[in-house]
This record gives sequence, C-alpha cells and structure tokens, in this order.
Amino acid sequence: MRLTAVLLSVAVLLSVAVLGGCTSGTPESTTLTVLASSELADLAPVLADLRRDTGVELELDYRGTVRAGEELAVGVDHDLAWLATNRYLQLKNADLPLSTTTMLSPLVLGVKAGKAGVLHGASWADVAGRAAAGELRFGMADPRVSGSGMAALIGVATAAAGTGAALRPEDVTCDKLQGFLTGRVFGAAGAAEVVDEYVKRQDEVDAVVAYESTVLSLNASGQLREPLEVVYPRDGIVLSDYPLMLLEPDKRAAYDRVAQWLRSPSAQRAIMERTWRRPVDPQVERTEKLREPIGTALYFPGTQEVVDILLAAYDRAGAPGRVVFVLDHSTSMAGGRIAGLREAFATLSRAGGFDRFRVGETVVLVRFAGTVMEERSVVVQGVADLEALAGALASAGLADDGTAIWSALDHAYRIVGDGTVVLMTDGENNAGMSADEFLAAWPDPPARTYAIRFGEADPVELDRVARATGGRVVDAGAGSLLEALREIRGCR
Repeated sequence: MRLTAVLLSVAVLLSVAVLGGCTSGTPESTTLTVLASSELADLAPVLADLRRDTGVELELDYRGTVRAGEELAVGVDHDLAWLATNRYLQLKNADLPLSTTTMLSPLVLGVKAGKAGVLHGASWADVAGRAAAGELRFGMADPRVSGSGMAALIGVATAAAGTGAALRPEDVTCDKLQGFLTGRVFGAAGAAEVVDEYVKRQDEVDAVVAYESTVLSLNASGQLREPLEVVYPRDGIVLSDYPLMLLEPDKRAAYDRVAQWLRSPSAQRAIMERTWRRPVDPQVERTEKLREPIGTALYFPGTQEVVDILLAAYDRAGAPGRVVFVLDHSTSMAGGRIAGLREAFATLSRAGGFDRFRVGETVVLVRFAGTVMEERSVVVQGVADLEALAGALASAGLADDGTAIWSALDHAYRIVGDGTVVLMTDGENNAGMSADEFLAAWPDPPARTYAIRFGEADPVELDRVARATGGRVVDAGAGSLLEALREIRGCR
C-alpha cells in the first residue's frame, strides 16, 4: 500500500510538471490579419519581437491611411486595423471599434540646412509665403490617399482660418492653400513612398512635408547628400497617434495580448529606437532627437465636406490663377485711402503669408476714375515680379473726372477669362454705365465679383451687383484695407 501511494504521488507530480511546461513555455500561436497604414512597414523588426514574446503574428496589408479609412467605413475582412489615425473613419460616421493608441508622430517640415535658418520658429503662414514666392520647393504625400498628405492640408488650412478650432465649411470657402501648394514639386503615393521619392529627387527640392519619424528616418538612412532639419510650425501641428483597432470581436484575447505588449516600456523603447516615433508612455525616456516640444496640436475637421473642399483645392494646385483688381483712383481716394491701398499691395507682394501673390498667378490692375485710366498685367514668375507688383501703385496718380464703377467692372469682365474680379471703391457711381445697365449687359457673369467698400461707396448697390455675380461685399470701414483684402483672397 505504501509503495502504491508513493507511485501515485510521483505520477501526480509528473502530470503537474508536464502541464506546467505546456502553460509556462511558448504562448499559443495565432495569426491576425491587419489593415495597416503603409508607413508601418518599418515595424517589421518590432513585430518579430512581438511574435516571439506573445505568439501572435500580425500579417499587415498596407494602404494609405485615407484610403484605408474609406475601406473600413464600408467593411473589410481583416481582424484588426492599425492606421496613423482613425479620424478618417470618424468622418464617415462609422462606429469606432475598440482602439489602443500605440505611438505618436507629428507632421513637420524636414528642411535642408541652407533653407532651415529662415524657417526656425516659422508659422505655416511663413512657409506658405516662401512657397508662394518660389523660395521653398518641397515634396509631400498625396492627400487623396495618404494621412500625412491630408494632415499637411489640414494644418495649413486650420492655421489660415485662425479660429483655433476645428475647420468648418465656412472656414474654407476661400482657398488659402494655393500659395503653399505653389511650392509642391511632387506628391508621392503615400507616406512610405515619400522617402523613396525624396531620395530620388533630393537635388530638386528644399524640403519634405512629412511625419517627424519620416524625416528622422531619412537622416539616418545614409542616402541624403544634405541632412534635413526638423521644423515644427509654431501655429500648430497635426498629430498622428497610430491606434490599433479591433475589428473582429472574437479575436479580443489575441488583440489584448498585442495591445498590452505594444504599450509595455520595452516595446515603446523598441518602437522609438527603430522607427523614430514617440512613445505614448510618458515614463519612457525619449531619445535626444525626440525631445523637442511639438507645440500645439491642431483640431481635425469634423465633417467630410471640409476634407472634400481641401482636396478640391489640392487638385487645383498648379493651375495658372488669374485675378483682376478694379481699383478706384478718383480724387476722393487721396490721403489715407490711397496710402492704405498701396500698403496692402506691397504687403501681399512681399510678406502676405497665406494670401501672398504667388508664382504662376496673373495679377491684372485696372485703375479707374471717370474712365479706365490704365490696365497692367503681371505674370508672377519670381521675386522680381513680386517687387514690380509691390511698387505698381506707388506713384499712380488720381483723377477728378468722376467715378465710373460699373464701366470699369465691365472692362474687367472683358479680360478676366476664368479668373476672379476684386472691386475696390470709396465712392458712388457718377459716370459711365449704371448698375442696371451693367447687370443687363452681363446676365450670365463670367466671373464672381468681390467688392471691398470703404468711404462713401453705396453698400446697397455694391451688394446687389456682387451677389448677382455670385460674390459678396466686404466692408473695410471698420478695419484696414489689407485685412479686407485678406478676407476675400482666394475666393472663387
């Protein structure tokens, strides 16, 4: 009996040992399919460690972030999604799945040292102004596909709106992106493709608009003839937080193992050191190159309509813009009014930020009093043309033969083509065509008219004509003429 008891005890111990070996050794293996942003291809070494430690293998199926968000909204067969952001999915009014933020990277500019000096501490407006003048040429990802490309448009447009809030449709009715987009040399298919395209065309461009991780990876690649300095626009950045999302609820256990591992200090350090993305865990000490404060994170738009408007602006980039300014030079403009007009044109030519006259744009100046006094066109091809515009009105004289507002506008419509007309006047029409005659002559206006009213100009008549053409009136009486011009700059 004693021998039997001993043998039974040994058998039990062996059974426990065998079971313990099964449960405390290699974790149960499983494979999860993942719809992933294309730039996450650089995580391959990290994912090998994940598989070793958790037994979970992630099979990543790459897309641009914007495109992936669209696919998620209609449904996919993947177990998980791992994108730069889930905001594009939110725009589709889809229910957000369980998500875990895994890492961070802000959208920045990587600028060659020779250009970076003038951009340190710069705003998006400074960047747009230099691009408009032909002084900054850059590459970026295509915003129709890539999250980083769309983040660039959102960053510029949000800063231009100046509201400090998420963009609304009314904030982007006037196109403030064209100056910035004048500097675009290439639009790569995605965030990952930006790297290859920049390396190939680095002698053609001064900068790249991309995630911070992309810029730092480029510098570490050994493929650049001139390193890039990271510029964080002071008026805000768009931050990507790379959420890991659970799409198939029955994969929850494996998802939890992956999410817990990715948020562990060792994995956060590995992600940071191998991909240059910032850790989510504030307790993980950042490497020297990731200690720079990123500043204010900009809000993401709340509606698809805003994104669609921004994409339409992107598609227009490179098209030769044309604007005809119809400028009152009657004697009532003497003194502060003509001085304000000259100052406004000098500013938009030299330092207009988002609203600066840009390379490729044709600016036509029509000066009038009782009749059209002068028509002058400047096709902006560089700094010399911008300087010519800055001084175009500096010595322009005034005339005392009346104010023919509608005859001057009639002249502008004959030369505007597919452009826009901006009318600026401080008086009432007392020569040439009447407003009724003008509207009868142009029942189907070829362009919208945006009127800037100051002084004694008739607000009712200006508004009637502007609205008939699809434009509107801006009253400069309470503020500066420059601010009034800025308000309608880019309106189409």
